Order: sequence, then C-alpha cells, then structure tokens
Amino acid sequence: MFFFFFSFWYILLVSLSKTFNVLILFLFISCNYSDEIRKPNIVLFMVDDLGWQDTSVPFWNNKTNYNKLYNTPNMELLAEMGVKFTNAYATPVCSPSRISLMTGMNAAKHRVTNWTLHPNKKKPAEINHKSFEFPDWNYNGLSTSDSINNSVYATPLPQVLKDNGYYTIHAGKAHLGAIGYPSSNPLNIGFDINIAGHAAGAPQSYMGLDNFGNNDPKNKIWAVPGLEKYHGKDIFLTQAISEEVLEKLQKPINSKSPFFLYFSLYNVHAPLMEDNRFVEKYKNIGLKNSEIKYASMVESMDHALGVVLDELKKKNILENTIVVFMSDNGGLSAVAREGEKHNHNYPLKSGKGSIYEGGIRVPMIVYSPFHNSNIKEINHPVIIDDFFPSILEFTGSENSSLVQEIDGQSFVPLLKNEVIENKPLFWHYPNWWGPIGPGIGSYSAVRHGKWKFIYFHDTQVIELYNLEKDISENNNLISVNTSKSELLANVLTKYLKSIDAQMPFNKITNSIVPWPDEHTLFN
Repeated sequence: MFFFFFSFWYILLVSLSKTFNVLILFLFISCNYSDEIRKPNIVLFMVDDLGWQDTSVPFWNNKTNYNKLYNTPNMELLAEMGVKFTNAYATPVCSPSRISLMTGMNAAKHRVTNWTLHPNKKKPAEINHKSFEFPDWNYNGLSTSDSINNSVYATPLPQVLKDNGYYTIHAGKAHLGAIGYPSSNPLNIGFDINIAGHAAGAPQSYMGLDNFGNNDPKNKIWAVPGLEKYHGKDIFLTQAISEEVLEKLQKPINSKSPFFLYFSLYNVHAPLMEDNRFVEKYKNIGLKNSEIKYASMVESMDHALGVVLDELKKKNILENTIVVFMSDNGGLSAVAREGEKHNHNYPLKSGKGSIYEGGIRVPMIVYSPFHNSNIKEINHPVIIDDFFPSILEFTGSENSSLVQEIDGQSFVPLLKNEVIENKPLFWHYPNWWGPIGPGIGSYSAVRHGKWKFIYFHDTQVIELYNLEKDISENNNLISVNTSKSELLANVLTKYLKSIDAQMPFNKITNSIVPWPDEHTLFN
C-alpha cells in the first residue's frame, strides 16, 4: 500500500514538474518571439549636399586625399557596424530626391524635377531662358490631396509608418512643398513632431547668435523656425537640432513605441559657416577659408550622427533600430567652394546639379541588426526611389494602401545576401539649375549594369560610359559601341514615354525636344 501511494504521488509530481517546465519554456519562447517581432525603430539620416568623397569613409576601392582630409568617425563606426553601398544614387538637386524618398516614385514620374520654394513659379534660371521653354513641373511639391495644382498626389512615407503604429519625428530640413502649401509643414504629411522644418531648403544662418536668420526681415523666407529658445546663444544650428532630437526621442523610447526619426540635416548646404567646435584642426592644416568652414560643417554633421547613435546605445535600443545614412545629391562643387571648381568629388566628375557621377553618386550606409553581419559592402546600384519600399519592408508595412504606384525596388534582400533584379536606374531633369559646369543643364540618363547613357536636351549630345572601367567618365564610347547606345536610348525612351515624362520646348527649332531614341545617330 505504501509503495502504491508513494508511486502515485511521485508520478503526479513528475507530471506537474514537466507541465511547469513546458509552461516556463512556452512563456520564454513567447517572450522571445514577442521581442523578435517587435517593430524596429527606423533612423534615417539625410545629409544635404554631402559628396561621395566628403567623408573619411572610402566608398571607392582605395582611400583618396579627400577621405584623408575629412574627419567623420561616426560614419566610420556606422560603416563598421553596417554595410556600405558603393553604387548609391540620388538626383542631381535636393527636392526631387526628397520627394522620391517620401513617395517611392522616380522624379520623372512625380515631376518635382527642380528645387521648390516659391508657389506656382519656375526657378529664376528657367524663366526667359534664351533657348528653352521649360515645362510646368510640380513646383508646389508633395500633396496629400489630388486637388492641389502642380503637385504630386501621393501617400507620404511618414503617414504610412504612422498608420502602422510608428511615432514619427522630423528634424531639420524639410523642403517638400512651396511656401503656403500644406507639405511645407512636415506635420501635414504624417509627422507627429516637426523640429525646424519648413519650405526653404537652406538656412539664412547656422548661428544661434544670429537667431538662425530671424534677425533679417528681408530674408525671412530662409530663417529657420521653431528654435527660439536657442536664439542669442553661441550654438551651431546642427547642435541645437540635435539637442531637440534627444529631447523628442524620450517619448517613444519611454513608452516603448516604435519610432521613425527622419534627421534631415541642413549641413552641408550653403551658406558655408564654421562650427567653432571643429574648426581649429582645419585651420592648422592650411585650408583656405571656405574649405575650413566646409570641413567643420562635415564634422558637425558627423557629430550629430554620433549623438543619436550614443543615445540609442545608452537606452539599449540600438539592437532594435535600423539606421540608414544618405545624401540628397552629389557634393557642391560649382559655386561657393575654393580650389578648382567641379573637382571636389574626384575621381567622380563634376558635382551637384550635374548628371555626371559627381552630381548623383552619394555615400550610403545601412546598419541593420537583423541581417547578414558578414556583408560589409554592396556594389549593386540603388537609387533614392528604393528607400520607400525598403523602409516599408523593414517595418512590415508592405501591404499598406497607397495612392501612387512606386518605382523603387527594396534593397532589403541585398542585406540578406539575396539576389535582386538589376533594373535600370533613370534620371530626368527637363529643367535648368543655374550654375554652369560639366553635365549641368537639361538632360535624361539611364544606368543599367555597368553602362550609363546620357542625353543632353540643349546640345543633343549623347554619351556612353562603362563605369566599371571609367568611373571618372573620361572616355565617351558612343561611337565605339553604337549598339549598346541605341539599346539604352530605347530603354530610356520607353520608360519616359510610359510615364508621360515632360520635355522642354526648344524655341530655336520651335518644337519639343526629341526623345533619346530619335537622335540622328540611330536614324
């Protein structure tokens, strides 16, 4: 009898113990699973006018003298933690890139093909041009309504993320809509917080002692808004915005809400002004005045990146945060800089405003703790249009309802060492920027694989380059490889026609500029 009762209780206890262990294991797995599927935070650094060479991180096969000049330790850290994209592209000027980022559409399709500011107006360089009448592009920018003239109607990225449970913060440069139009205020396109963003794409002043330009009533249009508590203080604009970012991040961090931080720096856009925190070292190496200012602004940008990375580490959330770093166009080289113009992005040709590589190829880094850590460099060409679908995939928002058809292709599979389609990349600029220089003007272009085809609207010149062998675009192969040129001209034309792309009107010939495949070389 005793043995019977002993056996009964022993079996019962063992059974309960096993049940308890299973329960504990289930709870453990459940907790881990919950952590695993928690939506990642997204931090997107969009730098203004930062060239491919304006960093100590080399994006080429070797370090250049420019890489050795600049001091960007936080970019180095981010590249060490994440992945460098060595063939990353934006558009030649700012607003088209930013609208593509927010919509996933190519600039040729969304038609915000030049920089925005004044409502219902083309740019000064486009008005009364001697040879061209430029199309009525979407100079009023982004719109969340289909009733606003000369704007692109789309579902903006921050609105998509907000609808999917994200707390959304805008910090810095907006430049998404003309003055007086809703999209000039980031709060109208899905951001919960707006720090210093408005219609203008550059600050009147980077200096707190100048109230960031608010002292000058004649140039009020460029004055940075919303930073009054820093007025009169000896503080650089980037530092002030960084402090605001840290403050506004506490709400989603403390509530454990996923957040999207779009840190869109004004650096390094003109006017060139020194950040006194970083200026001395550049004075000591003998740089000229404007280049001292420029280099200090580059380091100021990098320091802002470090401020955010340090906060993510401090709050133990970096391991659930994806950080993306990008510039909105190539580095400034046509104006404002000292030294030889159009050479500040060497070995790339030209700079901002140009269809050559110096105007469109940009530094890009992605840190994702969820993907293949063995991948340190990706050479597959990507473009700013690709950011929208990539961020949707990062956040599990791919099935969100959108009013626009996107052109971009997610680069997330590349971070998993998966193959994606080698699709053509398109640029279309039926506009006139203003400054003169190599590749600056009105043009269309396509890159497919190693080949790049350019069509200049004003001169009817066409060019073909093998970028694998000729990154500096010195050897035009148009007459050597006519078949490849014709093929790419057809690809470019087919795309432009499929989206009803705008073309300038030639006053001299009294006709619309011909399509690329109508060039005399092919007919």
